[in-house]
Amino acid sequence: MPKKTSTDTNPTRRDVLLTGAATSVALTVANLASAQSQSAQKGSNHMSTFTTSDGTEIFYKDWGAKDAQPIVFHHGWPLSGDDWDTQMLFFLSKGYRVIAHDRRGHGRSSQTDLGHDMDTYAADVAELASTLDLRDAVHIGHSTGGGEAARYVARAETGRVAKAALLGAIPPLMLQTDANPDGIPMEVFDGFRAALAANRAQFYRDVPSGPFFGFNRDGVELNEGQVQNWWRQGMMGSASAHYQCIEVFSEADQTEDLQSIDVPVLVMHGDDDQVVPIANSAHKAVDILSNGTLQVYAGLSHGFFATHPEQVNADLLSFIES
Repeated sequence: MPKKTSTDTNPTRRDVLLTGAATSVALTVANLASAQSQSAQKGSNHMSTFTTSDGTEIFYKDWGAKDAQPIVFHHGWPLSGDDWDTQMLFFLSKGYRVIAHDRRGHGRSSQTDLGHDMDTYAADVAELASTLDLRDAVHIGHSTGGGEAARYVARAETGRVAKAALLGAIPPLMLQTDANPDGIPMEVFDGFRAALAANRAQFYRDVPSGPFFGFNRDGVELNEGQVQNWWRQGMMGSASAHYQCIEVFSEADQTEDLQSIDVPVLVMHGDDDQVVPIANSAHKAVDILSNGTLQVYAGLSHGFFATHPEQVNADLLSFIES
């Protein structure tokens, strides 16, 4: 048989395999590029953020049909919108549009050292509501996020808000003053500041492994996943923002906010809350609100919505749908 030379035109099996492989790779790359292009055109290949009027970039999650009733979640200090994942998945499954943002200086939002006051926090929420054109929304806030939600709802444009829920929330005022003698002494908050400045990473282990979830109580089993998730969220944010926010959540007097809110408000609180004691918060808040209802969880902690989500989610759903 004649030997094959470089001028032969009949392809060998190896040539066919190489050509086929190259074609397959080329098609795969082309398909991937096309899919990425289509995804980018749909706006699904990037983080959801908006920029506030003072130039701060706010990260948010927005899941569900855009014509469904929106539920907006406000996280506590020093966490992020991820703290509401369990609730967001639950209400998403019920057909709601669910939204959670990372407060400025927290989570994935800009680590700005400006604007750490309750007015600015609420103004950021107002810009979020305007950007997403949220109407007839339910606002749910925990701890500092409860204060943020209360300030926003009290000042929201007509038609923006249908209801609100305040969970383990700070209003009306945490700090002990002459007008609020059963509040928490300033020395406690000074201790927060000192611990954060000295060793934030350790402080953010001590809080969730102790009083936040009630894991320091006899008979309560520590959930290491919850502790690590709390730590993860806290360490994502800015130390400066978190330090400044201690003053915000301890010293903001929100009595007038509560007086101004006229939509239905569900006040939910654990009666073993060691962080925001119920007697100085929920009991007072529900008396100030013109349309408030109190739901008390016996023996539960500050983070009760995370430790007992089935019960809390069911109660929230009942309130929203009533």
